[in-house]
Amino acid sequence: MHRAIEWFVDNPVAANLMMFIFLVGGAFSLMTMHKEEFPNIQPGIVQVTVPYLGAAPEEVEQAVCVRIEEAIDGTDGMDKVRSTAAEGICIVTIELDTESDYSAVLNDIKSKVDGINTFPRETEKPSVAMMQFRGQTIVVALSGNTDEATLKRLAEGIRDDIADLDDVSQVSVNYVRPYEISIEVSENTLRQYGLTLSDVATAIQRSSLDLPGGSIKTDGGEVLLRSKGQAYRGEEFEDIVVLTRPDGTNLTVADIATVRDDFEEGFLSAKFNGERAAMITVYRVGEEDTITSSQAVKDYIERARTRLPAGLSLTVWIDESVSLGRRIEALTSNAWAGLALVLVILALFLRFKVAMWVAAGIPIAVLGALWMFPAVGINISSLTVLAFILVLGIVVDDAIVVGERIYSHETTDRTHREAAIEGTIEVSVPVIFGVLTTIAAFLPILFLAGRMGSFFSIIGYVVILCLIFSVLESQLILPSHLAHRKTEGYFMSGTPLVRYWLKVQTRLAAGLEWIANKVYYNFLVRSLEWRWVTWAIATGVLVLAIALIASGRVVFQFFPAVEGDQIYATLNMPEGINVELTQNGASRIEQAAYELGAQLDRELNMPEGKHVITGVFASIGSNAARSNGPVRQTAGGSHLAEVVVKLVPIEERNGLTATEIADRWRIKTGDIPDAIELNFNSNSFSAGNPIQIQLKGRDVEQLRKAAAELREELARYPGVIDLADSFRAGKQEVKLNILPEAKPLGLTLNDLARQVRQAFYGEEAQRIQRGTDDVRVMVRYPEDERRSVGNLEDMRIRTRDGAEVPFLSVADTQYGKGYSSISREDKQRVVNVTGDVNRAVVLPEEVMAAMQKFLCVDGSSFGNPKNRCHSDKYPGVTFSLGGEQEERSKAMGSIATNS
Repeated sequence: MHRAIEWFVDNPVAANLMMFIFLVGGAFSLMTMHKEEFPNIQPGIVQVTVPYLGAAPEEVEQAVCVRIEEAIDGTDGMDKVRSTAAEGICIVTIELDTESDYSAVLNDIKSKVDGINTFPRETEKPSVAMMQFRGQTIVVALSGNTDEATLKRLAEGIRDDIADLDDVSQVSVNYVRPYEISIEVSENTLRQYGLTLSDVATAIQRSSLDLPGGSIKTDGGEVLLRSKGQAYRGEEFEDIVVLTRPDGTNLTVADIATVRDDFEEGFLSAKFNGERAAMITVYRVGEEDTITSSQAVKDYIERARTRLPAGLSLTVWIDESVSLGRRIEALTSNAWAGLALVLVILALFLRFKVAMWVAAGIPIAVLGALWMFPAVGINISSLTVLAFILVLGIVVDDAIVVGERIYSHETTDRTHREAAIEGTIEVSVPVIFGVLTTIAAFLPILFLAGRMGSFFSIIGYVVILCLIFSVLESQLILPSHLAHRKTEGYFMSGTPLVRYWLKVQTRLAAGLEWIANKVYYNFLVRSLEWRWVTWAIATGVLVLAIALIASGRVVFQFFPAVEGDQIYATLNMPEGINVELTQNGASRIEQAAYELGAQLDRELNMPEGKHVITGVFASIGSNAARSNGPVRQTAGGSHLAEVVVKLVPIEERNGLTATEIADRWRIKTGDIPDAIELNFNSNSFSAGNPIQIQLKGRDVEQLRKAAAELREELARYPGVIDLADSFRAGKQEVKLNILPEAKPLGLTLNDLARQVRQAFYGEEAQRIQRGTDDVRVMVRYPEDERRSVGNLEDMRIRTRDGAEVPFLSVADTQYGKGYSSISREDKQRVVNVTGDVNRAVVLPEEVMAAMQKFLCVDGSSFGNPKNRCHSDKYPGVTFSLGGEQEERSKAMGSIATNS
């Protein structure tokens, strides 16, 4: 190292070349790297999705979820297996070991799922994929007074145009129902013509098709044969012949059925600022740049507005590039302010050129680190800029030590060259080892477990890279610059201002030297003489610090949620409820938002035309506004609603936080009758639910009681809000079975179940591709014959010889209620109790520590994600962490292991 220092001092061109490489390489990387609000992470989660349309959650659990769990059991590389059975779909989520080969495990799981041959015939093909977190880039609202079909057609056209832009690859249209062609035949018509719904579906399948017929190899060439008769529109299906009478006349679909070329039945709708709306969402994928993609979309919107029909408008609803740019600008300005402050303070005690070259070590180290970003897979984001600010005061330390030591040697009449070499060599060992110890302190962050560990590791990489380049700069570049700097005849040399500044600087330096020699030196000597007392005091302070944390007097907060400029109010009502009740609840929340906005405008004296709440979005049937990727297109549920308000930036609302506004919105809304869950959330990013406790067991009734008591206990703590649990009653159910009297007729439970499904859910005759839409063709009863249990009781069941028997004469019915959804983990049912906290009143860590004392017995603990605690009151139920606290335990546990 000594020879390298001397060589670089004697070869200033090499030092300048190294500096030039760092600066230019960093600048080039900065210009070419894409910008993102939060870095892409690989969560290591495989998701298996199997639609089982029309099935109740219990049917989905037993027929699909359990079979998938059994099939993949024992697969190497899996950590946890969670599954959710909801109406019409099973989703199995597999968390992988961080040490496993993700691609190999994914292929293994996929092959095992594809090998299952016992799924019900009505299930669709399983989808097995590695989950990716995709952040929204920009959301555009298409709104106006128009019908649903026109709105969807225009929204899909805009989606296709945006997808064609160079900087965009993934776009979706949300809050519109999927298309469906429904062929509705009444029971009386079926009986009149001696038909069944299966006959109608079969006739459609036989007549509506495109089928290749091979080819004819003629002397003139090969001729392809092709039968072309696929129907794509409702009117085309009307002409299909269902049967031919003995007299040669035909009975078509139009003669016996009503054909509706419309949307799937459901309750999905959305309003933007009071008008019907659809949302076009652009997602950032891979190396796409948030700011560039957003600008491309906004440029397109300006062009597209002129082509829209009258009464329709395109509005940018959410633009992540604005918040990203605002954060980066604020962090960057703070970084420059810190650099200027460092330069000023250094100039108070060192000669200005020395201080300037010492301070120059900061941008050199930062740009050197940026140069290496592509090599380690890091991009510019809020976290990387935050890491630069964190390391700002660290990277300059070694340059200060080297610069001061060189300057000190210069005062002893040594030449600049000798002072640079001897001063640098004198402190090289402590400087290098000082940086290495700092690097060692940040190394465990690189190996943090869990999803949050992937985020924190970015900070560790940035800090370590900056420290490495700061050592190279202080040991090789800085000595060369100080050795060859000009100390006489420089600009303004000898002027009164410079002489005055030197006089002030000499006094300050002399004062600092006096403190070092008289005060600090004496204190150091005494500390070394009384080393055991010094050691005892230091140990006592360490023990006191540990005791304050262990006793709970000083609470460690893992990861405070990051506030955004939107507040999300989500409403869950009982499943199967009349949609009008859900609409009334959503309207109440929406009206409270408008009233609060007007009140805030008055309180903050907003200028004319400016409002604190800049937009209100409300939806019925879905809670998809915060999704990290395209959501599964459904027709919506009558029990779901969401209202979202967008706020002006916090700088324009006098520091009033989104959390405070959310609390006031919650109070103004009040209680919603029959609501199961009503949450107000203003966080744009968090590690999970601040409060989440998972209950696992086999006794469903025990789980229900334990969850109810846990919610009551949590509600006692001030600051705990928006409590809910995942144990919810589903829709009313009628369970069917076959009567003994049906067996002589040759009827089986399969016959009964299929005919009921055909009548009320529908028989899928075909699935066609119409443009970019996947359209199902369903044959079923008309809507007015599917509205009551009486319609079920009035239907006829067909025997295999064509006879018709009343439903009640062959079917046994039992009435009850099922579950809204069923969650499972490691082959047991689980219930999650979740909540939020007002962090100004209480921290999640405090609440969870109290809940551990309340729940756990016999020294058990759920403080570690691998641990589950037991309660005397509910012996069959175990409790464990979830959400933010689970991520905290994973991260802190891995720190302890890696340290």
